[in-house]
Amino acid sequence: MLFESLEGVIGVDTHRDTLAAAAVTAVGATLEHADAPASAEGYQQLLDFARTQVPGRRCWAIEGTSSYGAGLTAYLSEQGERVLEVCRPKRPPRRGARKSDALDAVRAAREILSSDRLTEPRSRGQREALRVLLSTRAGAVSARTAAINHLKALIVSAPENLRAELRGQTSDTQITYCAKLRDRPTQNLEHRTTIRAMRSTAHRIQALKAEANELERDIARLVDEIHPELAQLPGVGSLSAAQILISWSHHGRLRSEAAFASLAGAAPIPASSGLTNRHRLNRGGDRQLNRALHTIVLTRSRIDPATRAYITRRLAEGKTLREIKRCLKRIIARQLFRTLQQHHTPTTPATLDAT
Repeated sequence: MLFESLEGVIGVDTHRDTLAAAAVTAVGATLEHADAPASAEGYQQLLDFARTQVPGRRCWAIEGTSSYGAGLTAYLSEQGERVLEVCRPKRPPRRGARKSDALDAVRAAREILSSDRLTEPRSRGQREALRVLLSTRAGAVSARTAAINHLKALIVSAPENLRAELRGQTSDTQITYCAKLRDRPTQNLEHRTTIRAMRSTAHRIQALKAEANELERDIARLVDEIHPELAQLPGVGSLSAAQILISWSHHGRLRSEAAFASLAGAAPIPASSGLTNRHRLNRGGDRQLNRALHTIVLTRSRIDPATRAYITRRLAEGKTLREIKRCLKRIIARQLFRTLQQHHTPTTPATLDAT
């Protein structure tokens, strides 16, 4: 347990503009509270507070190390402080209980002291670069989908002669056609306005597609720099590899391949009681990582002979296709974790093509 090796914990409840900290002894007694702005000056104030209240062995328990607490986490790591992530401190079990930032900071510290599974914050650097690229591409893809739906709605309500020109064409053909439309003075106001709206929407769709493709190329280059062996596994594309690296973060953060499978929501949860011995589906964990595993399973089921043979064998044993896919997720999670561990290389600054 953590309290056996520390003299105290500094719990921090993070917000956009303010930080609330509490110094707690190794046995859970509160020493002092402190507030500071979420800035470089505030980070130094909290560090001075920690050195005063817990001058010996200490660690930090911080909420939101990848969001509001990212700046404080990075600053403390640079100063050689040990930082642990608190996903969510336990709240009072009954309504009407006390609630404040100072109390949340104390609860964060006590949560770490009572936990037997400590979580390190996710790394920044290359991983953070991958994360922002992947999230930005996802935003571009989502916006493109919304724009396509909007273009389809414009086509449905367009004047009949304009709609007849687009009827029966594929979506890509409709987008290309609408991008080249030109309005003429001889046309009525409704016709001209509809053409302008369709042309503008089609141009937006094309621009978002080009943006998503450019970001995907950047992601592929960065994945090759960080972990080239990962994308060489069957069924693992650059986007799936990027999500795996983002969730895995760095060597040593996850204690075992079982922990990685649990993080991915691919580890069945025991649900036995009395004479019943069973497991239930894990619907928790990192759903984006689970989605990446699902994509890999679907791809391997088409192109990988070993996976197809496994599916055939399990179908003969009476398993359903959904159950087999869940088993494959667990097997792939094990393989991915071992690949990440065996071929780990120290993090080095990555470069992206500026063109």
